[in-house]
Amino acid sequence: MSEAAKRMRVLVVGATGLIGGEAIAIGAADPRVRILGLSRREATLPPGTRAEMVVADPQDWAQAIRTLKPHVVINALGTTWRKSGKSEEGFRAVDVDLVLEVARAAKNAGATDFIHVSSVGAAASSSNFYLKTKGEVEKALTGLKFRRLDIVRPGLLRGARGGDRRLKERAAIIASPLTDLFLHGGARKFRSIRGSEVATAAIAFALEKAGGRFIHENDGLHLAAKRYRRTLESAD
Repeated sequence: MSEAAKRMRVLVVGATGLIGGEAIAIGAADPRVRILGLSRREATLPPGTRAEMVVADPQDWAQAIRTLKPHVVINALGTTWRKSGKSEEGFRAVDVDLVLEVARAAKNAGATDFIHVSSVGAAASSSNFYLKTKGEVEKALTGLKFRRLDIVRPGLLRGARGGDRRLKERAAIIASPLTDLFLHGGARKFRSIRGSEVATAAIAFALEKAGGRFIHENDGLHLAAKRYRRTLESAD
């Protein structure tokens, strides 16, 4: 078997977003990974990034996934309230319907593992529409019975997002070095976290051998990213 064939085929869906873009850059530098990207528009990647990118309309994503045949999918797909036209239906079309279409297509294409970027506080029983929606997706993904399902629940994401940030979100990020200091114990999960740290943890989960369903909040994400970096250092 060739070295290329031995590499884990990891597909990143939502490749143009903060976490998706970081995951592609990080995975592309790992010799154990063959990184694939799927998005609806061209992604700007660092020069020399070793990745296979597919740009297609979402209605063609199922076919693209069948062609790519990933072992693992990292779903970093998501919209914002503003981008959805401030419509619950528009929001659900991306964060529920499209996510589940991707997951089902991945399962049908032979993917065994699925890593889903959700949100801190996600719960199907929540009275908050955003958190309720995130929780419903997590529940539906669990029902697909992947060999391994990693649900990633980061706090406030820090990193370059261009014009996607809302004014309140920008203000929260600026204040986060101070506000994070007051979040202790169970509230630590609400601390801010860099998108690159979440992406590093996602690549680490893609390489895990144990099966099951796992939920990761901030502390777990930091730990996974730290272990992953140590593994790379020891390999050098």
